[in-house]
Amino acid sequence: MALNGLEGYLVEIQTDISNGIPEFEIVGLPDTSVKEAKKRVATAIKNSQIEFPSKKILINLAPANLRKGGSSFDLSMAIGILIAMGKIALQNIKNLENTIFLGELSLDGKINRINGILPMCMEAKSLGIKRVILSKYNANEAAIIEK
Repeated sequence: MALNGLEGYLVEIQTDISNGIPEFEIVGLPDTSVKEAKKRVATAIKNSQIEFPSKKILINLAPANLRKGGSSFDLSMAIGILIAMGKIALQNIKNLENTIFLGELSLDGKINRINGILPMCMEAKSLGIKRVILSKYNANEAAIIEK
């Protein structure tokens, strides 16, 4: 999820890992804070005792025509990389349908609080999304929304 003013909108994180010169690229109109996520995500995965792939990694933030800002995409990008690496089992991927991930990653892999969680969760609910994975520091704010 991202914010456009005070309204949330869904962002799909598309991840591809392929052979080639090691590179980590984020496309889809990311601002500087989203581009900086490359270092946070790679370090958080490595410090969670998972070897970060020495491959070509491409993450697309769709829709590509809307600017994306902030650190709320860190967690979803890390999940996308772990899925592409085969570190999340196929049966668990099916369980992630109707789930969004919101959070900034610390370098040790913990999920940090983000701003704007309430409008993001409100939009998620309106889209029929059943689960939101977020920082425990955002839980009280997100809990305001009735199921």
